[in-house]
This record gives sequence, C-alpha cells and structure tokens, in this order.
Amino acid sequence: MGIWTLLLAVILLATGAFAAFNWSAINASSPLWLGVMHVDAPLGLVMLGVVGVVTVLFLLAIGHMQSLTLLEARRHAKELQSNRELADRAEASRFTELRHFIETELVKTNLQGVETQTALLSRLDQMERTMASAIEQNSNSLAAYIGEVDDRLQRERAVAIER
Repeated sequence: MGIWTLLLAVILLATGAFAAFNWSAINASSPLWLGVMHVDAPLGLVMLGVVGVVTVLFLLAIGHMQSLTLLEARRHAKELQSNRELADRAEASRFTELRHFIETELVKTNLQGVETQTALLSRLDQMERTMASAIEQNSNSLAAYIGEVDDRLQRERAVAIER
C-alpha cells in the first residue's frame, strides 16, 4: 500500500469519525441558498455528501489511471517480447552464419592440408629418386676407381714379379 493510499484512508477515516461524533450537528437543519432558491436542509449532511461524491470521483479517476497504466504496461511487455524474439532470431541467424563460415573454413583447411601433403609426398618421391640416382652414380664412380686401383695394383704386381 502506497503512502498516498494510506494518507487517503486516514483522511476518510478521520472524516467519518468526525461525522459520527458530530452527527446531531451535521443532521441539524439550516436554511441554504442554492443560487436560485432557498432550501431548509442539513448543511453538514450536504457537505458530507459532497465529500463522498468527490471521494468516489477521485477513486474512479485512480482506477481509470491504473487501468490505463496496466494497458500500457501490457503493450510495452508485448513489444519487449517481440523485440526479444526478433533479437533471438537475429542471434540464431548469426550463429548459423558463423557455423557455416567455420565449416567452410574447415573444408578449405582440410583441402589445403591434402594438397600440401600431396605436394610434400611428391617432393619426397622426387628427392628419393634423385638421391638414388646420385648414390648409383657414386657407386659406379667408386667401382670404377676401385677397378682402376685394382688394375694398377695388378700391373705393379706383375712388374714386381717380373723383376
């Protein structure tokens, strides 16, 4: 309960208590001028009726303001919910795009890895063939040198035996 509602309740209770304590004075008849004619009526009762009517009008005004506020709050809640859903859809779309991008990049990376592996294996095969060829050439050269040395040794042995 707000402070204004509490203040209104206190004022209404004080007015009711005042009217109850002074009921005989409130109910006493007196001449009243209504602007067009004179009437004998209890002034206190008329004033109490005016306070009651003003209070009812005030309560109706408060109820009307609260209902308008409630309707506006509901409208804002619906707008907020629709904006939240829109943001969720946009975020989901971004996640989908990100997933697609990552998948594409992974495929590219895998293809590059396969291409690199193929190029590396091709290069290794080429180096192996080159090395095998160089080893064969060195082996042939070494065999030729050994054959030459062997021929020299045999010639020198033959010369040494002849002597």
